[in-house]
Amino acid sequence: MTVRAIIVGASHAGAQLCASLRQEGWEGEILLIGDEPALPYHRPPLSKTYLANKTTLDDLLIRPSAFYAKNDITIRHATVTSIDREAHVLTLSGGEELSYDKLALCLGARPRRLPLAGSDLVGVHYLRDAADIEAIRNGITGSGRVVIIGAGYIGLETAASLRKLGVDVTVLESAERVLQRVTAPEVSAFYARVHREEGVEIRTGVAISAIEGDDRVRGVRLADGELVEADLVIIGIGVVPNTELAEAAGLRVNNGITIDDHALTSDPDIVAAGDCANHFMPRYDRCLRLESVPSAGEQAKIAAATMCGKSKDITALPWFWSDQYELKLQIAGLNEGYDSVVLRGDPEAGRSFACFYFKQDELIAADCVNRPQEFMFSRRGIGERVPVDRSQLADPDSSLNDMLKAALASKAAAG
Repeated sequence: MTVRAIIVGASHAGAQLCASLRQEGWEGEILLIGDEPALPYHRPPLSKTYLANKTTLDDLLIRPSAFYAKNDITIRHATVTSIDREAHVLTLSGGEELSYDKLALCLGARPRRLPLAGSDLVGVHYLRDAADIEAIRNGITGSGRVVIIGAGYIGLETAASLRKLGVDVTVLESAERVLQRVTAPEVSAFYARVHREEGVEIRTGVAISAIEGDDRVRGVRLADGELVEADLVIIGIGVVPNTELAEAAGLRVNNGITIDDHALTSDPDIVAAGDCANHFMPRYDRCLRLESVPSAGEQAKIAAATMCGKSKDITALPWFWSDQYELKLQIAGLNEGYDSVVLRGDPEAGRSFACFYFKQDELIAADCVNRPQEFMFSRRGIGERVPVDRSQLADPDSSLNDMLKAALASKAAAG
């Protein structure tokens, strides 16, 4: 008797889950359902090389079509509208029903909408998929002026790519500094400086009252009455997890589809992974929904093992990255709740430094800009919770390898 696994969502998590199912020994049918007319592709480059027209969608494919054929994985371009958990049946938008034995939800997230007058004008864009990027590229003219609303990573990455294309860019942010939600003031100041040096106008602490235009957008009206002129507006104010399908099916949902350490939902035959999933992390003593490609990949691997009847746990330290201009930012851990920082290098000069976050004398996270050695040190040190000497960490001439070896030895000796 043939069994069928269905993965809903052709995302990073969905693509990894397909591969991991075969690696874990799943011998039955695998069906991947995605609502875009393309094979699963890497999304981080969308706001970078793809926007800059340096890569094609084929260049961004996570795996070529031959991989899916070789591993007997069927791909359907369709939208799932409902899940009947009792009958183990999915319904597609056209009315077709598909039965499953095991189901994986890799539904991702969608851009948070800005509830303002004029946000639906022609020339106003959000950025999440390849179609969004193509619309933005088609809307850019040689003398175009672009306003980006939101100075998070997606907004700043987009600003960097547009500046490389020679586009005039203004970034509007309601917070008092860029990246305020996710970085220390020193890191925010560094990125604001770099973007201004590259020709981006950064305006923080501003309130927006409306987006204005007639047949298409012509500017963003601020609360103080000023009109910031724009030929194109890009909104990047965060994302919302796609949980409606799971919620309608009666699965437990709380800022994402709730999963346990094995990526299992509240239904024993349904797993979830990626930006749509929320799970309790003992290291941080709370439930977290991580918007991270590495986390999506790890959760997908664990989910595949669970679908195959194996028991593996989600344990990896969260990490992230961001590319802007020639800057490679690598982030290890989560800095939430930090009470102090240590800098290695000078963020006020040059374009390379590391910011280490501490909470009650424990290293909990690090932002490393063009500092791969510091990033690797941080992943290991934070992951193993080793004691760290702050003065050595701040000294750019000290050896990180020696420091890590000594810390690991000290930890081992202490039992």
